[in-house]
Amino acid sequence: MKRLWVAAALVVLVVAFYWLDLGQYLSVAYFKSQQQLIEAYRDAHPWQSAAIYFGAYVLVTGLSLPGAAIMTLAGGAVFGLAEGTLLVSFASSLGATVAFLVARVLLRNLVQSRLGSHLRAVNEGMARDGPLYLFALRLVPAFPFFAINLVLGLTAMRPWTFYWVSQLGMLPGTLVYVNAGTQLATVDSVGAILSPGLLASFALLAVFPWVARRVVTRLSARRRLRRYPRPRRFDRNLVVIGAGSAGLVSAYVAAAVRAKVSLIERHRMGGDCLNTGCVPSKALIRTTRLLAELRRAEALGLRSASAEVDFAQVMERVQRVIGQVAPHDSAERYRGLGVDVIQGEARITSPYTVEVAGRVLTTRSIVIASGAAPRVPNIPGIEAMGYWTSDTVWSLRELPPRLLVLGGGPVGCELAQCFQRLGSRVTLVQRGPRLLSREDPELSELLAERFRSEGIELRLGHRSLEFRLQDGQRRLLAEHAGEQVEIELDALLLALGRTANTGDLGLEPLGVALSPEGTIQVDEQLQTSLPNVYACGDVAGPYQFTHTAAHQAWYATVNALLGGLKRFRVDYSVIPWTTFTEPEIARVGLSETEATERGIPFEVTRFDLAELDRAIADEAACGLVKVLTVPRRDKILGAAIAGEHAGELLPEFIAAMRNGYGLNRILGTIHVYPTFSEANKHAAGVWRRAHQPQRVLRWVERLQRWRRGA
Repeated sequence: MKRLWVAAALVVLVVAFYWLDLGQYLSVAYFKSQQQLIEAYRDAHPWQSAAIYFGAYVLVTGLSLPGAAIMTLAGGAVFGLAEGTLLVSFASSLGATVAFLVARVLLRNLVQSRLGSHLRAVNEGMARDGPLYLFALRLVPAFPFFAINLVLGLTAMRPWTFYWVSQLGMLPGTLVYVNAGTQLATVDSVGAILSPGLLASFALLAVFPWVARRVVTRLSARRRLRRYPRPRRFDRNLVVIGAGSAGLVSAYVAAAVRAKVSLIERHRMGGDCLNTGCVPSKALIRTTRLLAELRRAEALGLRSASAEVDFAQVMERVQRVIGQVAPHDSAERYRGLGVDVIQGEARITSPYTVEVAGRVLTTRSIVIASGAAPRVPNIPGIEAMGYWTSDTVWSLRELPPRLLVLGGGPVGCELAQCFQRLGSRVTLVQRGPRLLSREDPELSELLAERFRSEGIELRLGHRSLEFRLQDGQRRLLAEHAGEQVEIELDALLLALGRTANTGDLGLEPLGVALSPEGTIQVDEQLQTSLPNVYACGDVAGPYQFTHTAAHQAWYATVNALLGGLKRFRVDYSVIPWTTFTEPEIARVGLSETEATERGIPFEVTRFDLAELDRAIADEAACGLVKVLTVPRRDKILGAAIAGEHAGELLPEFIAAMRNGYGLNRILGTIHVYPTFSEANKHAAGVWRRAHQPQRVLRWVERLQRWRRGA
C-alpha cells in the first residue's frame, strides 16, 4: 500500500505539472519578464519568498522535473550569491534525497531482481567506495543529477550518506551556477550580454567540469596513496618490470624523452615473443611450408622433389634465428639508449619502491609488463605425461611419433600443422565445436579441411577427462557426444591460452586489483588501482598479441611520465591479428558472428581467391576475402582474409578503418599486377557492382543509344 500511495501521489503531481503547463514558468524568458515583480515581492516578504522558492525547488528536484538549472540561476538573480547559494544548496540536496527515496520505495526491489547484472558496476562501486563514488558523480557533472538520484536510489546506500555527500559534492557547482544567475539579473540590453562579469560567469561554467574532474582525480589518488610514505626525492622517473614486447617499448619511449628509467628482467631479454613465441614459431613455420611445397611439386610441373627431415637440425635453426634477432632486444642495445637494465626478480614493495637484486629503487611511476605463461589445466594425470608447452617445446630434439595437441586456438593450430608436416602423427583435441573459435565458422571450416587433407586428426567437441599412463603407454580419456573415447599419444603439447604473470610481484599486499580472468585490472589509461602504477601487454589484456602489447606500452609510458599533466586513453578501435597456419587466417574489426550477436546491421562482400590471377599462377587459389560494411555504404566494419599472404594483405583494410575511408578508395587505388594485394581491390569491386546506381545507368544507356543514332 505504501508503494501504491507514493506512486499515486507521484503520478498526480507529474500529470498536474504537464497538464497545467507549469514548465512555462521555468524559463529564462518568463523570469526576465517577471523579474521586477519577483524582486518587489522579495523586498516586501523576504522570508515568505525564500520559503516559497525553497519549497518549489525541492518539489521540482524531488519529482525529477525539468527546470532545476533555471531555478538555480533564478536563485542567484533574486537572492544574491550568499543567500542564493544557501537556499539552492539545501533545497537541491533535500530534493535529490526525496527523488532517491521515491526510487527506492517504488523500484529498488523490482529493478535489482530483474536487472541486477546490468547494475553490477554501480553496486560494486557502492559496496567498495560508495561516498567517494557519489562525490565524484556530484562534483563532475558528466551525468544528469536527476539520473544519479534515481539510479542510486536502487542501491543499498544509506539516505543520510546520500544527503550529506550530495550536499558537499554539489556545493562547488551550485556556487558557479548561482554566481552566473547573479550576472543574469543585470542583463537588460544586448550590450549587457557582453559584460565582463557575465562572460566570466559563463567561462566558469565551461571550465568547471574540467577543474572538478581534475580535483576528483587528485583527491582519489591521494586517498589511495596516503598509507604509503612518499620519498622526498626519487632515484628515477620510471621502473619497467619485464623486458618483453611491452616492457621494451616502455623503456624505449621513456629513454627517448630523456627520463631516467630502469628495466628489470628476471629471465631473458625479449620475453616470450623473441624466445618462445613469435620468432621461433615463424622460423619453424618457414621450414615446414617449404616441406609442404615440395610435396606439391607435381602440381608445379616437377616430376619429383623431396627433402629429408633432420628434426634436430630444424630446431637448431630455430635457435639460430632467435640468436640473430636477439641483438635487437639485447641489454647492450638498451643500455646504449640510456636505459638502466637490471637482471633479477622484481617485487613492488610500495607504489614508490621496487626491490630487485638486493637493491631498493625509488621511482615516481611503475609500469608492469611481466607478460603471461602457458596455462596448464587441472586434468587428472596430466603431470605424469611430461607435457610440453609453447615455452618448452623448443628444447625438443627428437620428433615425437604421435603428438597430441590440446587446444585449437592460434598456437595449437600453428604448431599442430608444423609437427604434422615434420612427420609426427598429430591429433588435435578441442573442447569447442570448431578451430579458431574467434573467427567466422566459414574460415574455421576452411582451415579444418586443410588440416584433414594433410592428415591431422581433429577431435572437435571433445572434453578432456583424464590422462592415464599404463604399461608405458600414454592415453587421454575424453568425452564426446556423451560417450567416452581413448586417444593414444607419445607426447602432449598444451596450447590452452596464457595466464598473466602476477604471482611474485607483491601486488596482493598492495591491494592491486585483478580482473576475473587473472590479469591486472586497468582503466582506459592503463592505470591500475594504484594511481602511479600502470600495466600493459599480456599481464593486462584484453588482447595477448605482440603488436597490441607495444601499442599499449606507448600509452602506459606516456601516462606514467606525464603524471597529472595529460593522460591518453588507449585506442582499441582497430585491432588486427593473424594466425600463421596454411592458409593464413587474418582479421580486423567485427566478424560476421560478432556483428550478428551485437545486433549491428551489416552487408557481406566476398571475393574468392580462386579468381585471382596470381593465386592461380602460384597454385595457391584457395581462400577468400570477406568484408563487412555498413548497409548501402562502403564504410568497413571488419575484414577477414583466408589464404596465402593473408597477414600481408590485411593492412590495407586496417589503414582504411583507422583513417576513415572505405571500399571506394581501395577500388580507386592502383594495385600492382599480378599480386595477391589485388584481391583487396577485387573485393572492393564486388561491393561496387552490387551497389551500382541503376537509375543513373539506365539514363546513361539511353544517352549512349541516342549517340549511336538508335
